[in-house]
Amino acid sequence: MFKRTPISIVFIAFCISISWSQQLYKTNQYLEKARENKFVNFEKAIHNYEKSIEFFTFKKDTFNLINSINELSELYGHNLNYGKAYDGYWKALFLAEKSDDSFSKSRVYQSLGWLYSFYNRNTKALENFGNALTISKDLSSKNGFSIDYTISDYFSIANFYRYNKDYETARTYLDSCYLYFRSKNEGVRNYFLESERGFLLANEGKFEKAEEILLKSEEYFKENNESYLVIIHYFLARLYQLKKDYKQSKFHYNKSLEVSYVHNSHMNYQIINHKEVSQLYYDSKDYQRAFSHIKEAIDLENKIFGINSKNNEYLFEIKDQYRLQKEKQEKLLKEQRLSELESKQKISLLSATLLFVTLFFLIIVGIMTFKNLKRKHKREQRLLKQKQRLKLNESKKAIELKNKELAKSALQLIEKDEFIVGLKNSLAENKDNLNLNSVNKIIKSIQSGMGSNWKEFEARFININQGFYKNLKSNFPTLTQTDLKICALIKLNFSSKDMASLLGISVESVHTSRYRLRKKLQLERNDNLVEFISNY
Repeated sequence: MFKRTPISIVFIAFCISISWSQQLYKTNQYLEKARENKFVNFEKAIHNYEKSIEFFTFKKDTFNLINSINELSELYGHNLNYGKAYDGYWKALFLAEKSDDSFSKSRVYQSLGWLYSFYNRNTKALENFGNALTISKDLSSKNGFSIDYTISDYFSIANFYRYNKDYETARTYLDSCYLYFRSKNEGVRNYFLESERGFLLANEGKFEKAEEILLKSEEYFKENNESYLVIIHYFLARLYQLKKDYKQSKFHYNKSLEVSYVHNSHMNYQIINHKEVSQLYYDSKDYQRAFSHIKEAIDLENKIFGINSKNNEYLFEIKDQYRLQKEKQEKLLKEQRLSELESKQKISLLSATLLFVTLFFLIIVGIMTFKNLKRKHKREQRLLKQKQRLKLNESKKAIELKNKELAKSALQLIEKDEFIVGLKNSLAENKDNLNLNSVNKIIKSIQSGMGSNWKEFEARFININQGFYKNLKSNFPTLTQTDLKICALIKLNFSSKDMASLLGISVESVHTSRYRLRKKLQLERNDNLVEFISNY
């Protein structure tokens, strides 16, 4: 008979991986109900898992769909329906590979590892355990996934070696569990790990420490997970058996059976417990009980693994077909991926070409548009400058024309003043023959008129040459009012004589004023005074 891996070992990993993975996967009302009933009402749990699968299928949520299928398969496996468990695992693995879901692949690989181990296919089992561990370690290091999944994978391998009585290797993998667990949970105890450690210590002959750990584990699971007491009592029974305390050993074997029947869990451990306690009763010559327990063990073993078992019969038919189907699926997936890759490459090339052409076209259009705008802007600038020049020339011509008119008017005033002066001199020469009072009134009137000539001239000059006085005064603050008048007459090209006449001063005074003006304007001997003032 093949050496069987106990279902409870699977259940350990099942409990841990499910509780940890629930932190990552989403849930729904059906999934919650299924989890509530998985150890209470098997049929109801199955129904709700199937509803959950329908729910996530409708939502097109492949990631959480895989989890529901995987949990349903775990439940089938826990209840010895390995055929349906296999169906579910392969379906989940196919979906995970198709969607490139590494996390879900690692969970399915772990479960497949247990199923392969049931029939002593240890190489294949370790291969799947190794795949799960490799993926979970990679995810935790690169993508920040919780190290709990890595701990779960190490724990599964530790259980596998422990059951196969390779305690040294089991200890190595359990140490790895502790190493990862303590890096995240300093000072916190994990009683799943602790109970395994207690069992290994018992096999090393360290009975006191093993008993202390296992009794504390028993207290913990009484409060938190009574179904797991099946395993704890089995560990205690083995401990007392090694200590040769057969009474306590029988007690704990029977307690393990009792808890298993009450919670309908760890059914494969019932076979182990019945066999072990049967041997103890046989050794103590209680043959009736020994026979009763060995009969129960054989009946259960035939039911689960026997040649007449429908589940087992189905499993033997399909296990090789699944391997072939998996290889076929892998080949098909590779072909599909290659085809998809080729299609993606073609699409990428076409997209890149289209993008390049579009960008090139946009760049050409952009350059042409920019050049057109630049040319248009230059044309507008040229037109604006031409308009400004024309306007400025027109303005200058208008000012020059008005200045000429002003100069002409000023010259007329000068002639008028000269006439009036001559008249005044003539009257003065013949004053004896005239009425003196009348003559004085005329003279005063003439003198008053002469004083107003400049004011009239200056008002018209300022109106034509706006800013002239202001600009000169701003650049040369020391200029007097007389200096400004001289500047205005110079701008109109008045001669010194005309300036003297208009200002009512002598020509010598005009020359003196011009000389002083050159100094104030800081002009050199070679600088032209007329040109300098014309610029204002």
